[in-house]
Amino acid sequence: MAELRVPTLQHLARNWRADPVMIASALVRLVENPPIFNYNPLFGAIRDLLVLHVPYDQIVTGISKIKREDVRKNLLSILPLVRDHFADVHPDFCQVVERRFYPVGRGLMVPFEQPMMYGVGGQLYFPWFSFWRTNPLAAERLSLFVTLVDEVLLQDPDLETARFEILDFSAPNAKASRELTIMDARDIPRVHEARKVEMLDTFAEGYFLALERLKGRTPPPPADDYNRAELDQPRFPGFPE
Repeated sequence: MAELRVPTLQHLARNWRADPVMIASALVRLVENPPIFNYNPLFGAIRDLLVLHVPYDQIVTGISKIKREDVRKNLLSILPLVRDHFADVHPDFCQVVERRFYPVGRGLMVPFEQPMMYGVGGQLYFPWFSFWRTNPLAAERLSLFVTLVDEVLLQDPDLETARFEILDFSAPNAKASRELTIMDARDIPRVHEARKVEMLDTFAEGYFLALERLKGRTPPPPADDYNRAELDQPRFPGFPE
């Protein structure tokens, strides 16, 4: 059977639809036409800038060695925005956040793994990087994502005071260049409890409907390391704990 991977919290929010049939169709399309690359090299670049203090030009040189031109250009279009954002950030510490799981319903546990957090002058920062060029989280989907992350953060008293920010690197339209939009999660409306439960139930129904549709289908050929699905969780290998 073609494999439908359990989505992460951000992919749950991005693929949410009002109709479970539409959710199932979106998830099946992801299996049949998986993303052809991921943004993991950018997380490594951020680690190199913040923790290892690697010169920016050296990071650009490393990204420039990526063979696929479209992937290389895509990543290089984001690097200057990353550099400018963190130019004046001098963290006292950086560390990864332990993976957590959110119960969506019907036994479906959705993973949430924040790539990093860092502290500056006693303030803990919890940035979320959104590298989608088009269709970033917005409106009710964004509110759902922030609501769920809030609940995840409340599981850890050490993270309750963290400043949760969303760094959106999308482009305003198809012909425009990427721009960095920083959203303070405190300014994003939350989804009230009854609506949240309704939305999660709808997603769970769509997810299991997608599983049924995929039964008996032949899985796509395995991709090489650079073509792994974007659904892979971003990691910071070598980050200090």
